[in-house]
Amino acid sequence: MEFRVEKDSLGEVQVPADKYWAAQTERSRKNFRIGGELMPLEIIRALATIKKAAAITNFKKGKLDQRRCELIVKVCDEILENKLTGQFPLVVWQTGSGTQTNMNVNEVIANRGNELASEKLLHPNDHVNMSQSSNDVFPSAIHVAAVCGIEDKLLPELEKIIGTFKLLEDENAGLIKVARTHLQDATPIAFSQEISGWRTMCEKSRDMIVSTLPYIKELALGGTAVGTGINAPQNFGEDAAKEISRITGKTFAAAANKFHALAAKDALAFSHGALKALACDLMKIANDIRLMASGPRCGLGEIFIPENEPGSSIMPGKVNPTQCEAITMIAVQVMANDTAVSVAASQGNFELNVFMPLIAYNFLQSVCLLSDGIQSFDRHCLMGLRANAEKMRHNVENSLMKAAALNPYIGYDKAAKVAMKAYKEDISLKDACLKLGWLDEKTLDEIFDVTKMI
Repeated sequence: MEFRVEKDSLGEVQVPADKYWAAQTERSRKNFRIGGELMPLEIIRALATIKKAAAITNFKKGKLDQRRCELIVKVCDEILENKLTGQFPLVVWQTGSGTQTNMNVNEVIANRGNELASEKLLHPNDHVNMSQSSNDVFPSAIHVAAVCGIEDKLLPELEKIIGTFKLLEDENAGLIKVARTHLQDATPIAFSQEISGWRTMCEKSRDMIVSTLPYIKELALGGTAVGTGINAPQNFGEDAAKEISRITGKTFAAAANKFHALAAKDALAFSHGALKALACDLMKIANDIRLMASGPRCGLGEIFIPENEPGSSIMPGKVNPTQCEAITMIAVQVMANDTAVSVAASQGNFELNVFMPLIAYNFLQSVCLLSDGIQSFDRHCLMGLRANAEKMRHNVENSLMKAAALNPYIGYDKAAKVAMKAYKEDISLKDACLKLGWLDEKTLDEIFDVTKMI
């Protein structure tokens, strides 16, 4: 491998000749050989967006000349078009401010821009990082990446799964089944009503996630090193936020208090809490479905789900609820990520949180897993879900919990005796009540009309 020599304040460093990064990136690459988790591409794209917006803002404010501005913008566009893959090698487990990844992007933009210009016009700090600090750029990048991930990936998938539940409600209208509480038989419920509960969980989770977006649409940019805005022109944060909004099509704004924006990560903790709430709902929905689909002969067997792949290496013909298993594993991971984000958001000292790469990694992983998991669960499970109407009708006919409908007529204690007699003698509730002589057959037929119980 061929190398070239790059310099920084600590001296000379050999860098692979075919890479655009420079000394600070190479030092980090060698000093932090920890794990295999690279800084998420979403963060790199967000940083490129911010660098582009900053260059345009600096040009408009007379701090950066047009040629340098155009070079920075061109390279940023190359990053956003995925033309510079392989130029961002740094891992998550680095400095807690994300400085090394910020410098990685600065160095790549500068060296690639100089290559395009055929002369050394761009300096990574003086020009690409102009009016900025890693301390305001990196938290802004997390917010930009988080908003884009939620609005462009997660919310559309949530809308699709909500639509699938609405279709399932319509398809199963009028079908009555046994409800369950404490994993025991309960009074009847319409299957469409049960599905409506699943749908509403997703709708409420969506609304909670959306309610957090205004907080993460506020950017720390303009605060520079400690929140005072040193080396940035007046209103730089506000003007750069407008450029970021124009580039992304989202509505970002400069945080009113930059000291808060640099030091606190409460907005991300709040937003991830809503992601956790969605994970909790998905866990519950998937568990309901795999229990209802259990069998095929010795379980509940109330619904059929798609048979996507063989389920056992030893039991021929076995098919498992694999999509339910995948989405529940994702739910557990998101819950674990929430703990990491929460602890990280509580840390840092004085003017800066220094757990930001961890927050970025876990937050964006949650968004990605939820988006992809919901899409897979919807496409490969929910869209093919069918009710076992015969089994549902059989269960309703044999349920003892319809005895609750007797309460207004004979009271709770007598109704309980009817249920126990039916259970012990293996007869219907109607026959048990007739044997006890408490109500006539016509009245019982009206009472046990399950359509009136839902």
